Amino acid sequence: MKRIGEFMKRNYKVILLVTALSAILWSFIPNKKKEDPEKDKLILELLTMVLERGHYSPIEINDDFSKKVYHKYLDNIDPTKRFFIQSDINEFSKYETSLDDMLMNKDISFFNLTNSRLLQRMKESRKIYENLLSKPFDYTIKESINIDYDNVPFCKNKSDLEERWRKQLKLSTISSLTDKQKLEEEKKKEDASYEMKSFEKIEKEVRETTLKSLNEYFNFLESELTRDDWFAIYLNSIVERFDPHTFYFSPEDKEKFDVSMSGTFQGIGARLQKKESGVEISELISGGPAWRGKELEAGDLILKVAQGKDEPLDIAGMRLDDVVKKIKGPKGTEVRLTVKKVDGTIKVISIIRDEVETEETFAKSSIVNKDGKKYGIIYLPKFYISFENKENRDAYKDVAAEIEKLKAQNIDGLIMDLRDNGGGSLETVVKMVGLFIPEGPVVQVKAPRRNPEILPDPDKRVQYDGPLVVMINNFSASASEIFAAAIQDYKRGIIVGSKHSYGKGTVQNVIDLNQFIRGSSFGDLGALKTTIQKFYRINGGSTQREGVKSDIVFPDRFSYLDMGERDEESALPWDKIEPAKYDVLDINYDNIIVNSNKRIASNPTFKLIDENAKWIFERKDEKVISLNLAEFNNEISIVDEKIKKFKAVSDYKNNYQFVSLPDELALFDKDAALKEKRDRWHEEMQKDIYIEETLNIIADIKLLTKGKSFTQKLSMN
Repeated sequence: MKRIGEFMKRNYKVILLVTALSAILWSFIPNKKKEDPEKDKLILELLTMVLERGHYSPIEINDDFSKKVYHKYLDNIDPTKRFFIQSDINEFSKYETSLDDMLMNKDISFFNLTNSRLLQRMKESRKIYENLLSKPFDYTIKESINIDYDNVPFCKNKSDLEERWRKQLKLSTISSLTDKQKLEEEKKKEDASYEMKSFEKIEKEVRETTLKSLNEYFNFLESELTRDDWFAIYLNSIVERFDPHTFYFSPEDKEKFDVSMSGTFQGIGARLQKKESGVEISELISGGPAWRGKELEAGDLILKVAQGKDEPLDIAGMRLDDVVKKIKGPKGTEVRLTVKKVDGTIKVISIIRDEVETEETFAKSSIVNKDGKKYGIIYLPKFYISFENKENRDAYKDVAAEIEKLKAQNIDGLIMDLRDNGGGSLETVVKMVGLFIPEGPVVQVKAPRRNPEILPDPDKRVQYDGPLVVMINNFSASASEIFAAAIQDYKRGIIVGSKHSYGKGTVQNVIDLNQFIRGSSFGDLGALKTTIQKFYRINGGSTQREGVKSDIVFPDRFSYLDMGERDEESALPWDKIEPAKYDVLDINYDNIIVNSNKRIASNPTFKLIDENAKWIFERKDEKVISLNLAEFNNEISIVDEKIKKFKAVSDYKNNYQFVSLPDELALFDKDAALKEKRDRWHEEMQKDIYIEETLNIIADIKLLTKGKSFTQKLSMN
């Protein structure tokens, strides 16, 4: 099994090496209680061992490494510098160049010191903001705040810290104050008899709302984050120095990661959120057991949880993650929820747990008519797969099924929309490329000190051989880049979108740390996702840092910003290897690209998008904001005028009608939630100028090929 971005590796030699080395630990690990601090030291030892021996490009753990970990960790726990003061930093700084030695010695005294101090400062901060929000701010003073937190120093003392809190709270309230004043003015315009709220009343409401939000945030920090959660932040400050995709998962995070990869879990199919009044149902997942039961509703407050006929457990004050664990459970088992309904009544609801599919994770398709031709669109948010059960849904099987349904509708071309697709399973993407090409190499994968391995599509069968366009953007990463690169290298289709994709060309393996320890009662130790391979295009180039460059570049809001892997400090470098042997389709897209570029250059909406991108680039370094109400409102007015001009982009609407396939239409009568989701998706595509130009491009490809098959009738080089 392989994961790319988040997937498993087929080359087991590295894992076997690490497993063998772990045997030395088994003989002397003491049998400790779960809460024993030795557990932290053990995790450090395991992480160090796995990284040194299993990472694709292990780095030297020295003083330079220590400095970077030190600053990254402080930035992670106090990013806006509103907790620690300079005396704290002076105390911490003696560890700046010794964290490497402490790591090797399994010394966690730096974490213990910083964590206890952070919790202390957080308690003190409550008193600071409560006091500041108890009285009005003076918005007539001419002062400003610098929000360039990376370069702002830590506060000199507690008095300086209170001043920083004052300015940050003033910034938070001034924006809300301005919005509420505008709302009052709009109400007055609509109804001349409306009595506007006074400035003093609005100002007080804003402070009360800000206080409530801060209390909720700090309550979450105190009640939901355990010492293990804070320790995981420290661990990730260490492991992320190896590269941005090496990551330590606490047991809870590992479970969430597995769900995100497979798109399925066993439970009742409800999303929960913590509120001051308790744990609330925020959403029911369409098709899940809670949704099917029609008794539980969004807004219901959970009071107690019982396993079958057992005594119910009062969950008041319980952490949200712990509540989730009580409600989730094996398929076929019963959970009984005592809930307070939105109308105030108390009700006990019995739900039989089942497998739940997070539907928004999965592939979906639509048909659109253009000039008498039908075109299919498949949107794939992730290359998902269930490693535990191959019978479950995976992206390859779902896309293959969607293609068959689209072919039954006699489509004249296909658009694969991979925008914002962050990756997934390597095995899945290799098989998916095979749906569009005859047999041949798809991607090359290289482990340290080994020759590249070519992963081929061995199947000569081609499921779809018509015109193809692949849409990408800055956030298309990993497996989606493999797909786009292979289609581009074979000239099987045209890649359109942002100037380049994200640029993640590395392979990760998720290693369960528990496998290395025998007979321990420490509890679950979590897992490490670490980079163990790099992948390369079949043309030999890496997508690492560089990404896949679009054949046709669409202007977007981020056109002038450097985004993606190249922006990550610890990202592995770009390189290249020998190309694989493969045949390229004998087709010339040059005229199609030229014509599209002409349309883009003359399109007023694309021009406006480009102007907006330049404006965003110009404003990226503006870090000083006025806290004087008159000046703030003036600055907002200038920005609002500019935004009004760019609002035409969001108001844009094409003239196309997007419809679901017949099998999905048949479900809408029974599943109103699914219909609502699809209607929303179709409305989004109607506002999508990128879809419109992509349809122009695929129509041009249809004319170019004159109905010929890409994989059977076109001659090969």
